[in-house]
Amino acid sequence: MKKIFSILAVSGLLFLSGCNVLDLAPIDYSAAGNYWKNEAQIEMFFNGMMSQFRGDYSSPFVLGETRGGTLKAGASIEGVSLSYANMVTNMLDKDNTGISNWNGYYSRILQVNHYIEQVRDYCEFLTDSQRNAYLAPAYGLRAYYYFMLYRTYGGVPLETEAKVINGESDIESLYMARSTAEETLQFIKDEIANSERCYGSNQVVDKYKWNYFATEMLKAHVYMWSAKVTTNDNAGAHNATGASDVNTAKSALQNVIGSNKFALAANFADLYDYNKKAGNEVILALYFNNTEATNAASQFYYQASIWVNSFYDEDGNQLGDPLDLKGGGMHRDEYKESFVKSFDKADSRRSVTFHECYSSANPATRVFGSAMLKYMGHVEGSVRYLDSDVMIYRYADALLLMAEAENFLGNYAAAAGYINQIRQRAYRGENPPMFATSDFATTELAILHERDKEFVAEGCRWFDVVRMHDASHKPLVFSASAAYPSTLGGTATPILSSSEQQKLLWPVNTTVLAGDPELVQTYGY
Repeated sequence: MKKIFSILAVSGLLFLSGCNVLDLAPIDYSAAGNYWKNEAQIEMFFNGMMSQFRGDYSSPFVLGETRGGTLKAGASIEGVSLSYANMVTNMLDKDNTGISNWNGYYSRILQVNHYIEQVRDYCEFLTDSQRNAYLAPAYGLRAYYYFMLYRTYGGVPLETEAKVINGESDIESLYMARSTAEETLQFIKDEIANSERCYGSNQVVDKYKWNYFATEMLKAHVYMWSAKVTTNDNAGAHNATGASDVNTAKSALQNVIGSNKFALAANFADLYDYNKKAGNEVILALYFNNTEATNAASQFYYQASIWVNSFYDEDGNQLGDPLDLKGGGMHRDEYKESFVKSFDKADSRRSVTFHECYSSANPATRVFGSAMLKYMGHVEGSVRYLDSDVMIYRYADALLLMAEAENFLGNYAAAAGYINQIRQRAYRGENPPMFATSDFATTELAILHERDKEFVAEGCRWFDVVRMHDASHKPLVFSASAAYPSTLGGTATPILSSSEQQKLLWPVNTTVLAGDPELVQTYGY
């Protein structure tokens, strides 16, 4: 049952409590006349929304990567049980949904809805230009949240108001059926258009707040998804639109690439160096600092109490605490050996992304393991703080999405050019294996594997294999050529079989369905 929620803006942070179906129904503090009186209050509320956005930092990994076929299932090299078992093995059904309560997105959407209502319809002290400046990022943020929901569930309830109820007798007014897939996607496109309209010519880049170029990157992802992914639905499916939406995505990417505001970092390692945050490649990131907030990157790192002097490098040398963790990690997420070793040793991304190790000095019996290094943070004194920024959009994504758009449109030479920009950086310009112009399927697979290496732990892999195509324009999630074997040298099998079409989307947990009689289960479940 939905309950009443209060909106509290305290020191720029928003706090929510309780659990429900859509996390709706705030107490309307605007009616009490004690808020929305000046720009400082608007900025405080907006900062609170960005704080919630940062609090969602794990969702891209959970929703966009765990199911993508690069992670190990079972136990880590230390014998610790690995997380997300149902997602990693794609064993999802109506009783094992992997996530619950819409992954918490409606509580965040609630805040954005309230903000948009107040800034758009009230706050008479604002000029039109000020009002647009405050609304532009909010529309972009709301579109982002709904796009995450759409790629996960397909059609979802489209709640655009911060509803208020006066008692239990009014609870029915909060029930809300799922909109169709087509309606949901169109709403997201409309929100992007609203964001663009409100930005106008304002292209100032704050890499830690939603900005115009974040909207353009979101637009590119939305329209590429619209163009290439058919989303089934009980009432109104979205059928992939093809070239028209690819061209729209391409235009958005040209706005990013042609702005001359961004460039690839000279060295891949610079992107994750704590002392080189918010570099030229970053379009939008989530800011972390030990004095403000840290993240849960310990999931990628070994437990020092188990590890020290128990594991070995490739040459059989015993390892102490090679990552200088200053304590213990959890090591609940580990990548497959076949995936890690798909990187050439000359590819700088391999050593920047992974620390590789073995359970024994004996090559005949040893077991491979790895730690993912991107979120190592920094050390102060005797403490390691896991406070690396988490990337949402960066320039490399724009280049590889442009390669994908050009490939879809048959411009294979142009697609190869974008791939090779990424490879030049990855190999530091030292004899990189340049990609030669080829056919659609070969180029698409090359783009996917470049994205695999570029965006480890950045929440892309699952979304990529659902969106990208084989020669028959079927999703690569059904193709063995896009899969990594469970063991090095083993046979690769598709992430999903052809009989598992419903698993392109996620089921809704039964508690949510029971709480709203208008809701139905995801198509196919």
